[in-house]
Amino acid sequence: MESGPLCWRNIGEGALAALQTAGAADKARTAAAVARAWHEGRLEAAYAPDDLPSRPARPARPELLSPTAMPKRTFKGEKGRFALLHALAHIELNAIDLAFDMVARFGAGLPRAFTDDWVKVGGEEAKHFLALENRLQALGGAYGDLPAHDGLWEAAEKTQHDLLARLAVVPMVLEARGLDVTPKTVERLNSAGDHESAAILEMIYEEEKGHVLAGTRWFMALTAEAGLAPHAHFHALVRKYFRGSLKPPFNADARH
Repeated sequence: MESGPLCWRNIGEGALAALQTAGAADKARTAAAVARAWHEGRLEAAYAPDDLPSRPARPARPELLSPTAMPKRTFKGEKGRFALLHALAHIELNAIDLAFDMVARFGAGLPRAFTDDWVKVGGEEAKHFLALENRLQALGGAYGDLPAHDGLWEAAEKTQHDLLARLAVVPMVLEARGLDVTPKTVERLNSAGDHESAAILEMIYEEEKGHVLAGTRWFMALTAEAGLAPHAHFHALVRKYFRGSLKPPFNADARH
């Protein structure tokens, strides 16, 4: 919402506004406006960690289920492609909140470049969500039409006390996993003749490389500053905070 930047004095207030906006498209537009205001120098570098919600505001729909309660989908046919795009839109909506929670919770005391990186990430996640929502509408539906799982925010709740854990789990595991699976998904969409959806995923794929890079760069810098062995500490954090397994194939080129 374009009126927002007139009311936000600093990036903490802007990040909080994104987190507290419930409507999905409104959240994305608020996030994009905060990112513009920050990069144009209209927000001060002040933060508001004491006011952060334990959970961000969310729309009334979709219904949120536990991962084990989610219906199984094959992602085949037109309904399957819609379900795929809906699931990706849900991931991107969560990613907006993860980025701005990163800024507000951990930005104070770190170089300004940290905030620059994660505000940029949040703005790009907003662009991704809106592109997917537009595509869902072109296919005759909207975000919220299908249930979604409520496991994505668990990564934020489990790592809210530890920036290194947050970096290890969110950009370096969850977003990096997106790099592994997206090329095959793009191939399937193109094979099905859905070139519009494939183009959106290609755009997301290219920008997610930068998100993984930002997470890895800050993890390496902060472990070095703390005198920690980065590879060993990464594996220890993933074993502690990530529920699941990491199985090949891995997209080594994109990860590098």
